[in-house]
Amino acid sequence: MAEILRGGVIGAGVFGGYHSRQYANQPGARLAAVYDPHHLARAQEIAQSHGGQGYDDLEAFLAAVDVVTVASPGSHHAQGALAALAAGKPVYVEKPLAVSLEDADRIISEAARRKLVLACGHQERVVFQAIGLFDVPEEPLRLEAVRHGPPSERSLDVSVVLDLMVHDLDLALALSAGQPLAVEATGVQDFSGGWDQARAEVNFDNGFLAVFDASRMAPARKRTMKVVYPSGELEIDFLTREFRNTTGFPLNPDFADTPGAKDPLGASVAGFLAAVRGESPRPVVTGEEAARALDLALAVEQALEDAG
Repeated sequence: MAEILRGGVIGAGVFGGYHSRQYANQPGARLAAVYDPHHLARAQEIAQSHGGQGYDDLEAFLAAVDVVTVASPGSHHAQGALAALAAGKPVYVEKPLAVSLEDADRIISEAARRKLVLACGHQERVVFQAIGLFDVPEEPLRLEAVRHGPPSERSLDVSVVLDLMVHDLDLALALSAGQPLAVEATGVQDFSGGWDQARAEVNFDNGFLAVFDASRMAPARKRTMKVVYPSGELEIDFLTREFRNTTGFPLNPDFADTPGAKDPLGASVAGFLAAVRGESPRPVVTGEEAARALDLALAVEQALEDAG
């Protein structure tokens, strides 16, 4: 692998811009290229602002890079990831990994077959790590997550479940050793033509209950989570970066000041690059872990359809 990794980003939208800046700012990496077959001018604008080049030719783009981030709309993630893997490039895929389990399995299998690093952008795990939640020596009893945002033109190719709720689904799966057993959900279809508001309850086989409330038609942003343990409760406000802890466990009240919590995306991309270089055994979130979150998200979507 090259000493300075040439980063390439598929997608010239908002997330493409975020990831392009990451490659431009990460030690040992640089932004080499941005690819978008439909918005070449935008790809050139983003790339050139960081010393790279814009492309609308996929083959030429892949030849210009060492590692690839897929930051296109979610419904196109599998296409970009599989093309990059076929070209021998380690891949970081923004969440969701794909929009079907079949595509997720294809991505994971291709990465494994070629022995390439595959990471997914569930970067909120970095914040949980900064708080110390993964070191709590008890299994949680209950989790309640709220993730609301106002209407936006972004990510309308997928439901609110794959757009917003999937973050909290992944966090619940990371916290509990149990397996999802039953899912119930209700929701509202509004401006996107799909599910724009959803509430789901997931029962796990170890008794853990997780409740998720996601909306992209709310009047204001809200990001909160409550985790109940046998020893007490933790209530987190992700917007104010504060929490209330009655568990007695030494969670970090100053987590917001840690490098990871200040820039979770940066920490997630750095973890990907470290895994590519062989400096870390794995990225922050693996393809297999992302597929578990996708599997649960699709179960929530099925429950929404069943509930009518």
